[in-house]
Amino acid sequence: MKKLFGGASLLTIGAIVSASPVMAQTQETAAQDNRRLNTVTVTATKRSESAQDIPVTVTALGEQELEQLGVKNFTDYLVQLPGVTAGGSGPGQNTIYIRGLASTTPNLTVAGVAGLAPNVSFYLDEQPLAQPGRNLDVYAADLERVEVLSGPQGTLFGASSQAGTVRLITNKPSLAGFDANFKASTSFTEGGEMSNSVEAMLNIPVTDNFALRGVVYNDTQGGYIDNVGGTLDVRQSARFRAEGTVRANGVPVNSDRAGFQAGDDLSGVNFIAANNGTIVEDDINDTNYQGFRLSGLYEFNQDWDLLIQHSQQSIESDGVFFADPELDDYDIVRFTPEEIEDEFHSTAWTLEGRIGFLEALYTGAYTERTTDQIVDYSDYLFVGQYLPYYICDYDVTYPTGAAPAGTCYAPNLSVNSHSETEVQTHELRFNTPSENRWRATFGAFYSDLELAERNDFVYPGSTQVVYTDGSVGFAPNFPLTNAQATPGDVGNETQGYFSEPGPFPAGVIFRNDVLRTDKQLGFFGETTFDVSDTFALTFGARYYDIEVDLEGSANSSFFNLFADTDQQVFGTNISAQYAPNNPFGAPDKAETDGFIYKLTGEWTPTEDLLFYATYSEGFRAGLLNRPGGANGPGSYTVPFEVDTDEVKNYEAGWKTELFDNSLRLNGAAFFIDIEGLQTTIFDPSIVNLFFSDNAADAELMGIEGDFTWAPASVDGLTVAGAFSILDSEITDVLVPTNDVVEGSELAFAPSFQGNLRVRYEWDLEREIAGQRMTAHVMPQLVFSDDSVSDIVEINKTDLEGYVTLGATAGVTGDNWGAELFATNITNEYAEISSDFVFDRERVTPLRPRTIGVRLSYSY
Repeated sequence: MKKLFGGASLLTIGAIVSASPVMAQTQETAAQDNRRLNTVTVTATKRSESAQDIPVTVTALGEQELEQLGVKNFTDYLVQLPGVTAGGSGPGQNTIYIRGLASTTPNLTVAGVAGLAPNVSFYLDEQPLAQPGRNLDVYAADLERVEVLSGPQGTLFGASSQAGTVRLITNKPSLAGFDANFKASTSFTEGGEMSNSVEAMLNIPVTDNFALRGVVYNDTQGGYIDNVGGTLDVRQSARFRAEGTVRANGVPVNSDRAGFQAGDDLSGVNFIAANNGTIVEDDINDTNYQGFRLSGLYEFNQDWDLLIQHSQQSIESDGVFFADPELDDYDIVRFTPEEIEDEFHSTAWTLEGRIGFLEALYTGAYTERTTDQIVDYSDYLFVGQYLPYYICDYDVTYPTGAAPAGTCYAPNLSVNSHSETEVQTHELRFNTPSENRWRATFGAFYSDLELAERNDFVYPGSTQVVYTDGSVGFAPNFPLTNAQATPGDVGNETQGYFSEPGPFPAGVIFRNDVLRTDKQLGFFGETTFDVSDTFALTFGARYYDIEVDLEGSANSSFFNLFADTDQQVFGTNISAQYAPNNPFGAPDKAETDGFIYKLTGEWTPTEDLLFYATYSEGFRAGLLNRPGGANGPGSYTVPFEVDTDEVKNYEAGWKTELFDNSLRLNGAAFFIDIEGLQTTIFDPSIVNLFFSDNAADAELMGIEGDFTWAPASVDGLTVAGAFSILDSEITDVLVPTNDVVEGSELAFAPSFQGNLRVRYEWDLEREIAGQRMTAHVMPQLVFSDDSVSDIVEINKTDLEGYVTLGATAGVTGDNWGAELFATNITNEYAEISSDFVFDRERVTPLRPRTIGVRLSYSY
């Protein structure tokens, strides 16, 4: 371990979302260039350049910083970065937000194909991995660095880079020599289970021009959420709630949600309660990450090389990662054992070389992802006005003036979700020589994504409902796109996609079986001209052409095609609805094309000072709505197509190194104008399905900054810190409903976030096996202000601010290390995400106090 980790090391730890680069540790020593603060080479501009020398907001967490922080997965590295937040809950179920450009709580368990396109692009090396609804949760094994680019990056990185880009850069095979390392850790969580991880890496030069590198890992993370005992019956449903009832967040239940008036006599109804006594268990949210990555590098000659990389990973996770704030900390009541299995395998290739004076690169990738999930859906009872129709006897659900009588069966509802994603991407780009006064980067990009998702909504009580004719339960049902199930007199003659022909399994009361296709074509370029030795201008542009399509059906067994219902259909034949020349007035695709632009001026009065101003644009693709055309209250109709939302970013930044390179101060101020902000809405007074709309216009302004100080007077000491200040506001409401309110703030946009870290290293007098030893201590403080989880009033809840403390202490030799670490030392119940979609607050807390040890050995 080097005596000084430099600015990068602590600064990046300090995690700085700043418009400035946080420098990560490089392999170079300070002695090589007489610098106290080392810098890192990044590829944020799709060129290899020093992060401190480019007019781009980039934060880099280097390899040693990632190790010092114990970063393993998605949540680990994002929680370190002020200005970067995440919504969602649990492994493989999170969405990244940068600079508070967020609108909605991700409800990933039931709305994958209906999910918004991400507005932060997520890359593994050259491969974009951002997907609708949920990002891939790639384990941080053998990474060279993590780059976070804040602000619109669309000219170089495309549609999903509206708010920024996160890039995981892996270590590549090296021809320099054999290399191997091994890492292991074990830790104990307060009130939870033990966690263990192992990781091993080999780098083997097979020949003078061919090398292989492989990494394998297994990480078992113990649970800390407890499923406690509880019961639930249909008396608590929205249908049986009196008009005027106030929801848990203070919003009144309107008459569309309340089926009965105060004073209605339900004494004749037999309510059977769901009881979770058989599945009560502590620490239900165990998680296991397991996978490997194998890469090969072949050098054809000094100009051309080929890199091929294959990655494979599986995540198996039980339970949930959220709790009920009405109960004790980390407690929840669930009625169905929940689990998720999230697997992907991906092959990527990059051919790089020179064609004349041009640097040329072609990169492509193919990824397959399969997710199987079982979700407890019983919370839907609190908003599902029509739910009793499915699990209560006929006399209860259709009162005729007399007091209702009959039985309402246990509402232990669940969703069985299966999704398959296939995506291929291709990019060809060229760079002119970097030493030229006029230089350019340009190329073309294509991606094709198919996401097939089947969600079966299971209401076990529906199989027991007795009808007036003596029948029990529902007759077998089929997808509306199945030819045998589609009657000829309801305008659904067009057939389409289905993953299974049916009939639906017993108890499946509703099925979404949908195929979403996203295709994107882009041509991009950026060019920089050195006006003088100290001033340069950069202009960038991108042309994009995007198509989003839906096929399949979403239908219920309530009006079953083979029951005595006069062939009524309850649901949507999506294939018919979005067929060409359909009779509904719907488009056959969500299509958009156009241009976005970027202009940057940079001034470098000295080699240690950089000032820049940027205007940049970003956009996010539109989508189609499954319940398009549904009529809500007043004049509102759910749109068939949701338009792109667009941002314009105005930014001024600075990057400085002062006092003989012992102090680095970086920062930026920005203003973002947002037009047609997309959001997902769940409002049963409109329709009992998730849908999306361009809900509002909004504005964001803020200041970000970071510093790193390595005082010359105290050898081995580095102090680093970072902050983000945000002010967000909805300036204009575009939907004629009460769901969004002008003047309210955006989601996941704390007004203040920051961190502070101190690292002190010193040489020990003793040696072990001839190796000199270095000791270190490193405390860290992370803090965040309050925020909200949504811009939709009925789905919104407050997230409380928090302060957490962590620390590490350890000893290293030339090729080994041992470290004691502690996170959340004060055991703060920190709320990092939340959800209120189903009228009950569900808070995702930070892992409780965890203490452990990490060991490493390199050969």
